[in-house]
Amino acid sequence: MKFIVDNHEAYAYTGGKPFDPALPCVVFIHGALNDHSVWTLLARWCAHHGYGVLAPDLPGHGRSGGAPLTSVEAIAAWLHRLLDAAGVAKAALVGHSMGSLIALEAAQRASTLVMVGTAYPMKVSEALLTTARDRPEAAMAMVNTFSHSLASAKPGYPGPGAWLRGGSMALMRRLQSRQTAVNLFENDFQVCDRYAGGEAATARVACPVHFILGSLDQMTSPKQNAVLGGLLKPRIHTVPAGHALMAEAPDAMLAALRAALQTGA
Repeated sequence: MKFIVDNHEAYAYTGGKPFDPALPCVVFIHGALNDHSVWTLLARWCAHHGYGVLAPDLPGHGRSGGAPLTSVEAIAAWLHRLLDAAGVAKAALVGHSMGSLIALEAAQRASTLVMVGTAYPMKVSEALLTTARDRPEAAMAMVNTFSHSLASAKPGYPGPGAWLRGGSMALMRRLQSRQTAVNLFENDFQVCDRYAGGEAATARVACPVHFILGSLDQMTSPKQNAVLGGLLKPRIHTVPAGHALMAEAPDAMLAALRAALQTGA
């Protein structure tokens, strides 16, 4: 489904069902150098079980137009304008990695806040930022390695015909290649690294909060959640996966999301 936001087309996947703003809404917010496709299973389940679903491609990503935005605050404000265009006042905001920070920043529009594979501060090493700027292909390979646990290393995991690392790398390459004026990889990781508004954003949260964390996550270790955890007092769900929770542990991830949405959407 397409909307017009800031004079550009904004694409949002609706889970295989027409979007109905009268239904309880779930908004899925992807992470750095990703797009809506990382949410396909979860979005389809929600769309076929009584929810209106919006899984947008952020500006400059996937099918959404406009230049990539350069801060968590700017992307959260864009998300509010997308919700306005869709006729949605409140929604369950579900964000992964960079998307979890966007969901937090946008939380005044949240009925439920679900932060997946999250950490704050979400600092990025200088070595990775430099590699992303100078050798993005090498940086993508680094991130792909650290985003997946050892269990997902080989083709055929978690089932025949699947290759999680290969699919993730193909997605990152495709998104990176579509941008000619901007290094999308570097932009997104700078967005994560620069965000310093987490403590202030927690004061705007007035809804149930859930963290869904990968027990094998090397990118956003569960140990990095002390600041936000202490302020938000979330219910924590842990799944046996690395940073790519949705792909590595789809059934456990869906079970955790369903438990979170039961608190109200």
